[in-house]
Amino acid sequence: MKIGILSSGGDCPGINATIRGVGKTAMNYYGMDVIGICDGFEGLLNKEFISLDDKALSGLLSLGGTILGTSREKPFKKLLDKTDDTKPQLIIENYKKLDLDCLVCIGGNGTQKTANKVSQLGLNVIGIPKTIDNDVYGTDVTFGFYSAVDIATEAIDRLHSTASSHKRVMVIELMGHKAGWITLYAGMAGGADVILLPELGCDIAKVNKAILNRSKKDKPYSIVAVGEGLELEGSGGKNVRPASRLSKLIEEGTGLETRETILGYVQRGGSPSAFDRNLATRLGGHAAELIAKGQFGRMVSMINDQIISVPLEKVAGKLRLVTPDHDLIAQGKRMGISFGV
Repeated sequence: MKIGILSSGGDCPGINATIRGVGKTAMNYYGMDVIGICDGFEGLLNKEFISLDDKALSGLLSLGGTILGTSREKPFKKLLDKTDDTKPQLIIENYKKLDLDCLVCIGGNGTQKTANKVSQLGLNVIGIPKTIDNDVYGTDVTFGFYSAVDIATEAIDRLHSTASSHKRVMVIELMGHKAGWITLYAGMAGGADVILLPELGCDIAKVNKAILNRSKKDKPYSIVAVGEGLELEGSGGKNVRPASRLSKLIEEGTGLETRETILGYVQRGGSPSAFDRNLATRLGGHAAELIAKGQFGRMVSMINDQIISVPLEKVAGKLRLVTPDHDLIAQGKRMGISFGV
């Protein structure tokens, strides 16, 4: 058999470890030929690829980014009201020209949605969930998430010392789009005093009350962790970051000096954590197993620490978000942490 591997969407720690997991298992255990498609679906449209062998896969386990490159090309996206069948047809043609038996798609929600549509064209596809946001439906965790949490936690740790020294309120904005997973996990691990999640919303009066209560207890500084997808009333425009708006509202409402930090893309870069390396290896290996068994149109996932697979059609277009009854939220509230609601 011959398989192609591509990575699509944003970069993320662990993609290379996944490519390695798929490739080495496919070649060494199942005797398959493996190629890497360059720059996501854009490379499939342009028939750009590289050959992957043991040498090419060496040294990938700890390497950040993706050796295949990536793009946000969405071949099934319609322009206005016009239907363009050119790209889907080109995918079919190039899949056949490359003599592929299966296409492995490593990516987040958008990639899995596209992978499902490729599968509906009649091609053999396996999806592997990837995103630091941890919001892919059908799996308990995506590789890249815990690496991002480690980086965000270290950033919060460092803010404690400067906030304490200057007796300030420090607002740190973390990535995740509409999902608050990084904010919740890093906020709790980093000892944030206020954790604001997009899923829960925010009552600024309650946030200010929590900060003032700390001040009255002779706790002269506070750390506020906020998800980038949090929507605030009167945000002052689309381009105003939640951290910027929050810092102003907190300073106005409490009279305490407040500063903001937007951590940004540093959360997506660098080497994957040990957990993510092992998760990527397990997911990659299971993907090769599914191909060998002829079980296509599925996404590998981890449920209750077991590597399984789910139909792509049940994953496409859905988000996995933090629920109000999450155990970390419940425990945080018991400890006096404010969630702004």
